[in-house]
Amino acid sequence: MTGSLLHPLVAASLQRYAVEAEVLECLPELADTAAFCEHYGVPLEQAANTIVVASRKVDPPVHAACVVLGTTRLDVNTRVRALLGVKRLSFADADATRKLTDMEIGGVTVFGIETLPIYVDAAVLTMPRVVMGGGNRSSKLHLDPRELLKLPNVEVVDNLALPRDPELTERPAS
Repeated sequence: MTGSLLHPLVAASLQRYAVEAEVLECLPELADTAAFCEHYGVPLEQAANTIVVASRKVDPPVHAACVVLGTTRLDVNTRVRALLGVKRLSFADADATRKLTDMEIGGVTVFGIETLPIYVDAAVLTMPRVVMGGGNRSSKLHLDPRELLKLPNVEVVDNLALPRDPELTERPAS
């Protein structure tokens, strides 16, 4: 696959920082992590999700992009809130994410995000390879997670994410 599948900001970032990544094509309806992993046979622990967070009741709002494994959940209420120094923090909605990154939910990646702090859970770097968004819903990146360290605004953070509650992830959909 070629870089032409990627969002232009992502392709430019990969080139600018000499990031080595394989580009994978993805059906847009399968871009969300669980659907992608199930359909393409990728273990959930090898999926690296990029989540944009936004402060509440702060003007102007404070934002960050966080990378966590698909088997974990971002500790937005304690760990990320402390990193950003704000009292109230939540996940940015799809519109805010699009405005901040020019990317769609299901394809958001830290490559191409130049204006936000980027926090990467240390557990991500323990994986030999991860799959993450390509900036759109039709591509993914497959790479050594240490390639993230080439970005200038990345900070690796211990315990940025918590294990998911097994009861919640194993419960059948109603």
